[in-house]
Amino acid sequence: MTDEDRIGELLADFPVTVEIPVAWGDMDAMGHVNNAVYFRYFETARIKCFAELGLGSIEQSDGVGPILHSASCRFRIPLTHPDTVTVGAQIGEVGDDRFVMRYRAVSHQHGAVAADGESLIVTFDYATGSKAQVSEDLAARLQDLCKA
Repeated sequence: MTDEDRIGELLADFPVTVEIPVAWGDMDAMGHVNNAVYFRYFETARIKCFAELGLGSIEQSDGVGPILHSASCRFRIPLTHPDTVTVGAQIGEVGDDRFVMRYRAVSHQHGAVAADGESLIVTFDYATGSKAQVSEDLAARLQDLCKA
């Protein structure tokens, strides 16, 4: 099995992926990627997922869009420079005014999962400053992405 096959296998359940080089500046005094950087990696995958869902156009049309409620990360192996990570994103449970996103960061150097993460995204009405219902259209697109 090639390294590319291994990475693909580890991300098989993640329909949205993005490749990110590990920058020298991502490392901290302990000589590995700082914990906070993993959340930036997840953010990059989340924004790509939002783009694929067309969430930018929803916010522009009616003032409703996603907002990050909370995020968590389970660190599995330390990353160091030089390396590249492929980060996958998938949609989890969808509620009335929220949905879960899950992430996985895979190290190319190690051919292994470096971290798994999860976030809760709330549908937010930016005009009123309050939660909004997940529209039927968005719910359908979220479900379609789940099946990808």
